Amino acid sequence: MKVLITGTAGFIGFHLANRLLADGHEVLGIDSINDYYDVQLKKDRLKFAGIRTETIKDRVPQVSDTNPRYKFVKAELTNSEVINSLFEAEKPECVVNLAAQAGVRYSLEHPQTYIDSNITGFLNILEGCRHHGVEHLIYASSSSVYGSNTNLPFSTEDRVDNPVSLYAASKKSNELMAHTYSHLFDIPTTGLRFFTVYGPWGRPDMALFIFTKAMIEGKKIDVYNFGDMSRDFTYVDDIVEGITRLIPKPPVKSEDKTAPYRLFNIGYGSPVKLMDFIHEIEHNLGIEADKNMMPIQPGDVPKTWADVDNLFELTDFKPQVSVKEGVKNFIDWYKEYYNVN
Repeated sequence: MKVLITGTAGFIGFHLANRLLADGHEVLGIDSINDYYDVQLKKDRLKFAGIRTETIKDRVPQVSDTNPRYKFVKAELTNSEVINSLFEAEKPECVVNLAAQAGVRYSLEHPQTYIDSNITGFLNILEGCRHHGVEHLIYASSSSVYGSNTNLPFSTEDRVDNPVSLYAASKKSNELMAHTYSHLFDIPTTGLRFFTVYGPWGRPDMALFIFTKAMIEGKKIDVYNFGDMSRDFTYVDDIVEGITRLIPKPPVKSEDKTAPYRLFNIGYGSPVKLMDFIHEIEHNLGIEADKNMMPIQPGDVPKTWADVDNLFELTDFKPQVSVKEGVKNFIDWYKEYYNVN
């Protein structure tokens, strides 16, 4: 298939693009390469896939040097004319929207960025799908939509009307917008609520990256809620496997559904205590962390846990990579990438 992926200089988008290319698909990647975190890391992800970052020009497609089926465009999703022209010129069969302003804590200080990227940008993707015959739109939601929900494990059948961050509210908005377009225009849409994705080439604003960097540099790590937290940590290869299996399975209307629309949790399916996660990092680095125990931050929740039964029923896949294996893989990559002895 021809797949448009937004956010291909980002963590999950980078891994997904490489997997789809390896499977023989054609990929059009879009990314703004913004400076929310280290731009060099984003450029190095693109270089890994054969994109010459030194010659990138805004809104000019560039073909990979190593894979002629990969074309990259530097563009803002908020630019409706550019996005529409890309849909018209490239005619993707499937769209995977992974570009977004991420981060719960960042949304406390930069709210407008979330409206621009996550609402306006997503609207432009929906409009592109509407007017250009896209067969399946898959988009990133987040476990953050569960907010103050206390039912465990989190189920897509739960009500999610109590977001505790603007980031979560923007992702819930994406789900509502997608349903509207599915209902009005028969666009098959699949929303994925990601649960704490980690792994090689990961984001520097995530806990694993922050903790690893601080410990190597001999600095303290901030441990929120005094360590009494747990997360459904999900390895990036498992996320990519789930998306790959969903691409050829668009939802359809049925007697009990007014729209070709559905939602899945995509997580490991088993929470890990934060202190156990930190212990795995300590074990792999051979360093005991100097911990700064702190109260929980606004917008955070103490526990996440994904019910992934419906995803398994459709795709016959459950995540396979344990935290023990996944943390080791990340730290091996980190040491190599940053030349740490």
